[in-house]
Amino acid sequence: MPAQLDKSACTVEARTLLIILPGRGMTLRELEKEGFVSAIRSLDLAVDVLRVDAHLAYYRDRSILERVRADVIAPAQAQGYRSIWLAGISMGGLGALRYAEVHPADVQGIVVLAPYLGEPEASQAILKAGGLRRWKAPPDPLPDDEVATQVWRSVQSLLLRNEGPARPPFYLGYGLSDSLAPTHRVLAQALPPGRVFTAPGGHDWNPWRGLWQRMLAASELPRC
Repeated sequence: MPAQLDKSACTVEARTLLIILPGRGMTLRELEKEGFVSAIRSLDLAVDVLRVDAHLAYYRDRSILERVRADVIAPAQAQGYRSIWLAGISMGGLGALRYAEVHPADVQGIVVLAPYLGEPEASQAILKAGGLRRWKAPPDPLPDDEVATQVWRSVQSLLLRNEGPARPPFYLGYGLSDSLAPTHRVLAQALPPGRVFTAPGGHDWNPWRGLWQRMLAASELPRC
């Protein structure tokens, strides 16, 4: 799985690695161009950044979790990183949440921007159940609902694994006019208010740039 490592500007040997999983159709160069690497430096975070080319094909053949584990996480652990955070945008948010649920010991923090959680209709069952804490996933979801059921199961597991604030720390950001905002609001209801960030705008870079900066600034990532 191709990747680009951006070393911390303030320490020779950062012990924390922030892995960014891109959205559908995004390139590694685009993530840099839109300020997702420079934001780390501007906030004086003692963090190395790894932009990973986890494209749509990995999701389609359902190898995404296996490949992230073998090609990204395991090598990072072998290189001596003590803390690994996963960040994801849209489709990458889906991948980050699924991975953190399946391999909880690997992930010390999660930052997701406008994560794909299935179509808005899929979240209606959660609302009808009284929220994520009361929702019970259907044992045999229809094929069209399978992805949504899987990711909501993952989110539920992450949030309800321990009492108190979600561990690992979990930050959500989204544009208020995003077509997927109804699903994001359902997730936001289950998170502490201080870990939910919103901005005017839709499913695009305009809100994401500012949200990324704010989320990183509020996070538990180490400072220089």
